[in-house]
Amino acid sequence: MGYVAVKGGSDAIHHAGELVEFYRVKEGTTPLEVAQISAQLRLAVDKVIGEGGLYAPEYAAIALKQAEGEVFEAAFILRAFITTLERRYYAEPIQTREMFIRRKISASFREIPGGQVLGPTRDYTQRIMDTAKVNETLEDMKAFLQKFESRLDKNHLQEVTTYAKVIDLLKREGLLQSVAGDEDRTLKDITREAIRFPAPRSARLQMMSRAETGGLMALGYSSMRGFGSDHPTVAELRYGTVPLRIKDPGGRIRYVGKIAVTEAEMISMKKQSKKGEAPLYGIGYGLCFGQNDTKAICMGILDRTMRAPDPSSPPNDQEFVLYHTEGIESMGFTNHLKLPHYVTFQAGLNNVRAAVKRSTQNVVTSAPTVTTQPAVTP
Repeated sequence: MGYVAVKGGSDAIHHAGELVEFYRVKEGTTPLEVAQISAQLRLAVDKVIGEGGLYAPEYAAIALKQAEGEVFEAAFILRAFITTLERRYYAEPIQTREMFIRRKISASFREIPGGQVLGPTRDYTQRIMDTAKVNETLEDMKAFLQKFESRLDKNHLQEVTTYAKVIDLLKREGLLQSVAGDEDRTLKDITREAIRFPAPRSARLQMMSRAETGGLMALGYSSMRGFGSDHPTVAELRYGTVPLRIKDPGGRIRYVGKIAVTEAEMISMKKQSKKGEAPLYGIGYGLCFGQNDTKAICMGILDRTMRAPDPSSPPNDQEFVLYHTEGIESMGFTNHLKLPHYVTFQAGLNNVRAAVKRSTQNVVTSAPTVTTQPAVTP
């Protein structure tokens, strides 16, 4: 593939960068503070840290500001930033049973351990434009917080606890499908090793945790509409903070803080492969940074579909799912089409011109000769 340099070289690129900055600030509005973005655009920040693959909300907020709110570009910036960082430790596996719950629901059971906790969600709100936000002031925010906190009875606060999982109910009854003995349980690090297909489940889940939410949703939705093999139910969806631990050089486990994650466990009926085989439920799993219900649910759907490979069904095909939901790579390749392709296009254009010319000449030379008879006079 041939490329040529843009006229003007580095100067032109510099000027283009200046124009980007000009369009960001030209209206002369008050600059957004990074703390404001982190607090008031938290779901956008959560998407950036998830798709960028780095749990650093402050840096994600900076990237969002730099990218003028473009989540793809902000995630790209964050992913590039990762390459400058030194990796010193691998975290120990997080235990989501230790989660400090902010949201916990099940679509499978009404009564679940600890009860349904709706938490922060728009699932049951009306999507009506709130034009009052135009004139919102700091005083308005303080008044809302004061009113909200006044409704809390601090004398009846319950002790913070952890909760058993919904899937434990199914496990106790022996209704869950056991993991196949031939499943590849190799632990891969996709940031250090190139993925190969068929990929182990660890690599699939890692790639989906960094995947673009819309891409996962499109394929997950296609599966539910019948173009894949799975249409599950939410066994449990959780959002909250979990402890993060690392092992120091001396082998001691150290607590380093908490991170916010969303976890989804999806259940669906396993297809019976043998006559008389008992029907069981299988689990699809999703976990991602921050609060992102849609992404975690779609991860759970596609985790199930990819465990039943079928090249004729896009959601069941590992390569199709994992490569086409990788937002950073997809964005990079799509946008590279804007770069100069003069050499390759002109070469193709010359070939087309020559072919059209040959075709025209063949039509002329192959045309039948028309003869005329002299007129007969009476």
